[in-house]
Amino acid sequence: MSFINETHDINLKSWVASANQAGTDFPIQNLPFASFRRKNSAEEFRGGVAIGDQVLDLAVVAAAGIFSGEAQDAVEAANAPKLNEFMGMGQNYWSALRLALSRALREGSEHQGALEAALVAQSDVEYALPCHIGDYTDFYTSIYHATAVGSLFRPDNPLLPNYKWVPIGYHGRASSIDVSGQSFPRPKGQTKAPDADTPSFGPCKRLDYELELGIYLGKGNELGDSISIEDAESHVFGFCLFNDWSARDLQAWEYQPLGPFLAKNFASTVSPWIVTTEALAPYRTNWHRDEQDPQPLDYLESAQNRESGAFDIQMDVLLETAKMREANAAPSKLSESSFKHSYWTVAQMVTHHTVNGCNFLPGDMLGSGTQSGPEHEEAGSLLELSRGGKETITLDNGEERKFLEDGDKVIMRGWCEANGFARIGFGSVEGTILPAK
Repeated sequence: MSFINETHDINLKSWVASANQAGTDFPIQNLPFASFRRKNSAEEFRGGVAIGDQVLDLAVVAAAGIFSGEAQDAVEAANAPKLNEFMGMGQNYWSALRLALSRALREGSEHQGALEAALVAQSDVEYALPCHIGDYTDFYTSIYHATAVGSLFRPDNPLLPNYKWVPIGYHGRASSIDVSGQSFPRPKGQTKAPDADTPSFGPCKRLDYELELGIYLGKGNELGDSISIEDAESHVFGFCLFNDWSARDLQAWEYQPLGPFLAKNFASTVSPWIVTTEALAPYRTNWHRDEQDPQPLDYLESAQNRESGAFDIQMDVLLETAKMREANAAPSKLSESSFKHSYWTVAQMVTHHTVNGCNFLPGDMLGSGTQSGPEHEEAGSLLELSRGGKETITLDNGEERKFLEDGDKVIMRGWCEANGFARIGFGSVEGTILPAK
């Protein structure tokens, strides 16, 4: 099965000049979706598509009536404050609109005159969550992260035996997910020092980030029905960057027996742009399971998943401290990793989530879990980089960190590259920690 089509052609150029510049996250081969409006305006949020350093206003596109059939139906649905209706229309509509947008934005397009008025500079806009996230499940798909964290919390038994059989996840809190630019107070809760007889209450001292991808569901399934692994990706609308902030000292005290609670539900931050699954087709790669490990049960196994179920999405993390901002200094890079290291694929997550009859709704989101690679410098959290707070991380300006401090801003970026195809990116997700209330 080929996922590549004319929209991925590396030779495509856009009449939007900035989309043709080397290194842009948003060439014509990308075309991600967001909900936006002009800054400091009373405008209603509506759907937009990134092209170069501009946003294509889908309200103007819908009103222009230059598309037809499924593409026009799709752009009218995407002209809304939230993209849930469009996301729920399914793959045929997503692809029809992507193809129509690609052709309309190419050099020589007959629609250039009609669409030039639809462009708004990204520097002049603000974003909302792209959709209503009704439910959110966070998975735990990096075996490198799971092993590293397990060795800190359970030195004698770091990787529990079910990890290699079951895509592990927990039901997260959707109400505290916000779009990039989110700032939040340092969370408070119970912690217990190893030498203390009783727990204490107060602001967390071990605040951390988690480098993840968010995976948005499109067309859902009925309660009681399951989604097969062969059909799973037709339900996945697209991907974003996701920072699932974590209070590690709260987590260490509360996570047994039922898993994360206050350590995770205080804030999570997503990047504004949803890069569609179709746009990511050139960056697929094979997925494999070590021969010494248990192989997936039949419902989690398919030839297509083996051949092209993984995605090589590169991600990195930067930290900007308050001192760096005051000095107008560049943020300090902490680590870089790739989603290709994931132990479980997106299709396996979707399939396992619904195998018991659980129903998805358009806009539901899955977190990939922290994406750490096999090397220490590829760790997706400070918990791993500082080896549980035992080692100090020195930043570019000489400041030191083991965990995050008030005023710190965490910046995560993502991009994809492959021979014979254009580089595309996700933009960034940023969030800043405020003092505890």
